[in-house]
Amino acid sequence: MLRMRLQRRGKKNYATYRVVVADRGAPVKGRFVADLGGYNPHTDALVVNQEDVSLWLGKGAQPSATVHNLLVTHNLLKADKVTSWRPKRKEGAGTEATPEKSETPAETKAKDTPQE
Repeated sequence: MLRMRLQRRGKKNYATYRVVVADRGAPVKGRFVADLGGYNPHTDALVVNQEDVSLWLGKGAQPSATVHNLLVTHNLLKADKVTSWRPKRKEGAGTEATPEKSETPAETKAKDTPQE
């Protein structure tokens, strides 16, 4: 399966990215099928060939969540933004008290019988 994803480029502490079409199993910095353009997060500039993007989407390439949201933000794709795969923590998560353990029928019977 082909994925449209970002490939990190640029200098240390000043990353820029290529938007590439690569096989899903290919290494992140490895071989890719097509170079669609670039993205500079410091200036928020996305420079891609819109015809190539629509061509690869038509061929079945799936954009990663980040590339999908970039295409939606820059009006190259008409869709809603997607959330990342990791769910966000809810307010107060992990602060609730643990629910009481329910008793098994054997424990209930042991309580009801008189002890001598």
